[in-house]
Amino acid sequence: MQRRHGLRGLAAATVVLASTAALTTVAVQPAAAAAPAAHFVVLGPQGGGLARTEQSIEAAGGTVVQSWRQIGVVIATSPSLNFAQALRRMAGVQGVGASRALAEFIPPAPAADARLAGAQLEQTVGVADSRGMKATAAAEPLAANQWDMRLIRADAANNVSGGSRDVLVGVLDSGIEATHPDLMPNLDSANSVGCTNDGVPDTAPAAWAPTTSDHGTHVAGSIAAARNGIGIAGVAPNVRIASVKVVNDDGFIYPEYAICGFIWAAEHNMKVTNNSYFIDPWFKWCRDDADQRAVAEGVRRAIDYSARRDVVNVAALGNSNWDLAHQLVDEGSPNNQTPITRTVGNDCPMLPQEINGVVGVSSVGATAKKSFFSNYGVGDTEVAAPGGDSLVIPDTPDENGRVLSTIFNGGWGYKQGTSMASPHAAGVVALIRSTHLDWPSNRVIRELERQADRLACPPNPYDPTGDGAWLATCQGNVSGRGFYGSGLVDALDAVTR
Repeated sequence: MQRRHGLRGLAAATVVLASTAALTTVAVQPAAAAAPAAHFVVLGPQGGGLARTEQSIEAAGGTVVQSWRQIGVVIATSPSLNFAQALRRMAGVQGVGASRALAEFIPPAPAADARLAGAQLEQTVGVADSRGMKATAAAEPLAANQWDMRLIRADAANNVSGGSRDVLVGVLDSGIEATHPDLMPNLDSANSVGCTNDGVPDTAPAAWAPTTSDHGTHVAGSIAAARNGIGIAGVAPNVRIASVKVVNDDGFIYPEYAICGFIWAAEHNMKVTNNSYFIDPWFKWCRDDADQRAVAEGVRRAIDYSARRDVVNVAALGNSNWDLAHQLVDEGSPNNQTPITRTVGNDCPMLPQEINGVVGVSSVGATAKKSFFSNYGVGDTEVAAPGGDSLVIPDTPDENGRVLSTIFNGGWGYKQGTSMASPHAAGVVALIRSTHLDWPSNRVIRELERQADRLACPPNPYDPTGDGAWLATCQGNVSGRGFYGSGLVDALDAVTR
């Protein structure tokens, strides 16, 4: 059993390379509502109509917000604390779960830590604007600082292929800055959407634009920053990206937002999604709780639906230095109110990371060893990718062990976290899908793992800081599966094999 370290969304140190404005993180408390209504995920029959389910919701005093007939899920609201209990006994209802742990009825708690899988410890330092620098024929102006791309051979891969315009990657995150010079060439506005209005799709540009967080903008750059003589290049600089906003202004990713995002990706021909977050408000959703079980099933149905529609879903494993394959103590859930301390195990999946078929990604630093913060675990880690590690200094001009990518105001900056690792893996998936347009999603995942470069476990116990604060044990010896799954993703193999 492992006790959770206090930093849950650790590890975003940002160094602004092109913006004169300092970034600050502001916790915004939700406005008080005159008549609060809780949000619910309601399970109905799959493969049939939801008319009876919707009728039961209304009969129980609820309001239908969004019906997903594709998966038999309805998003509903109700002002009644007893709504779920009453609805579970009604026709057409297979399960009901409060998606926000009834926080709508509870006074706001003190500001919580960041919910994204790599959005904390921000600091900003203004330096030169790279757009004034001249690119060489072989590299972008800031490429010398992209140790991450060289580690997975993305620079060599791009000499063969930067990916296909036929491949669209959905960035399920906090939104993408549409005017960023490194992202604008590849941003597919027509297929972008906002899902933070109670999980109802909204294609207005304001609905999918970032507001309080540049997390999604940073993630997007690692996947597909254009090779255009400006700033950096992503792993797959020729593929298209779509902003699928699932993070609200307070930093929460509620289940109804994620469900909307996965279904949108499935129905808009996205070949890959990147998911650098975990679904709030529970770090793990336990099957012995009726609410959590129903919500987790709704999310699972959405993910399965996207997989059936040929989407490869890639997800960050999180930054608590947890062994997800074993019991652990969660002291931070629910994170939208006063948390409780509970022991959770394999019957409590992390969403979306631990849903079958999702590619879970752990993080390594510049020496290809597990980042001090990265979650891990046999069976949970499919592959590893560069997510940065501030303790490991690379041989680069900036000597910064974090990951350099795009940020607000047309800038470039450093962050670290499994949030930064996952988009590198998603970019490699995009290259595989570009190279083999006819391969189905399940074969793409097999090839991603087969092409990964095996990393052996470091000597146990792994103690990167030397003080026991981030102690971890790697299972698998020479296979390294506990920390790295099948190994470090390989972009060159993705375009040559």
